Amino acid sequence: MHTDFDAIIIGGGPAGSTAAILLAQAGWSVALVEKQAFPRRKVCGECISATNLPLLHALGIGAAFDALAGPELREVALFAGHASLHAPLPAFSERHPWGRALGREHLDTLLIARAAEAGATILQPCTVKRIERDGRLHVCHAVDADNDAAILRAPALIAAHGSWEPDPSSEDKHRPQRASDLFAFKANFRNAQLAPGVLPVLAFSGGYGGIVLGDHGRTTLAFCIRRDALRASRAKHAARKAANAALAHVEASCGGVRDVLQGAELEAPWLSVGPIQPGIRAAWRDDGVFAIGNVAGEAHPILGEGMSMAIQSAWLLCERLIPRRDELRDGCAHAEVGRDYAEAWRCSFAPRIRLASAFAHLAMRPRASAALLPLLQLWPGLLTAGARAGGKVRRIIAIA
Repeated sequence: MHTDFDAIIIGGGPAGSTAAILLAQAGWSVALVEKQAFPRRKVCGECISATNLPLLHALGIGAAFDALAGPELREVALFAGHASLHAPLPAFSERHPWGRALGREHLDTLLIARAAEAGATILQPCTVKRIERDGRLHVCHAVDADNDAAILRAPALIAAHGSWEPDPSSEDKHRPQRASDLFAFKANFRNAQLAPGVLPVLAFSGGYGGIVLGDHGRTTLAFCIRRDALRASRAKHAARKAANAALAHVEASCGGVRDVLQGAELEAPWLSVGPIQPGIRAAWRDDGVFAIGNVAGEAHPILGEGMSMAIQSAWLLCERLIPRRDELRDGCAHAEVGRDYAEAWRCSFAPRIRLASAFAHLAMRPRASAALLPLLQLWPGLLTAGARAGGKVRRIIAIA
């Protein structure tokens, strides 16, 4: 298969599918390459901030999201030690005041189906094996599940794959293990004791996490734990698998988690991934590739803003690409568009990434958390202020 497109997008998650929808709706020919078959579960906190709801409606999946997602998230909580503090979440707008939670097996499937409906060519499951340059064109060599090869060519190449995935445009470099490496775990539970509309943040030695009541009455627990804390937990609970040993550590550190999971039933096997590497990478690369989602930069998941950054970064890029299609086809404007997008990306997301890092490191240090608890108990509204500062109500895309 040899096919020419205006844009090739690698990765069919929220970032890649959002970009595919926007470009296809604007008349671009788009190839979206996703290596996994959908629906599929994925390690993720599953929270969708209210700032994304008008975007989902503009993308054409708002009604389906509204029908599937969990209850409105109106309250933030902090579970640390024996403490359980609560405060209201800030409202975003009159029409879309509160965020909600939806499993990635549902959200990603809705988005990629909408991309196909908008006219994007979906190659799934399909893996990009190699990327080359041929003058002004990027050339992607891909292979599907039946080992059939495809050669895709386009002037615009958008990387939207997960940050822990090997980058097909470069050699996978070995990274030494570090005690500070973070591993993420996620599980869904039935019959958990979490009140609807509450979004607890977990702070424990060597990690942090969150719990949310999402679609179909399921409660999702997701957390990150340092390699050294995970190793210690596994040594302490030698008979347990890694996820269960890590959960024992979380429950021992957060009384609120024990209360929520009392009598709960695990719905499906635990998922894990890592090491995750939060930080700012590059939204526009020297090799001419545009990056969106976690490939461009990743915040510590303590803020629950990963999907916001994915969807909104795709939107920022497409706002700049769409008016310049003819120039991009002629091999012009790549650098100009790239620099403009990179600057918009930094202004929109770099402060959020830095703030998430500060919150994460406070949460992972018991002494720091213990020192802050009296202040939070006296002024629980500081949790509301933290949610506001973390981007829960910050408008980046101008859609009502």
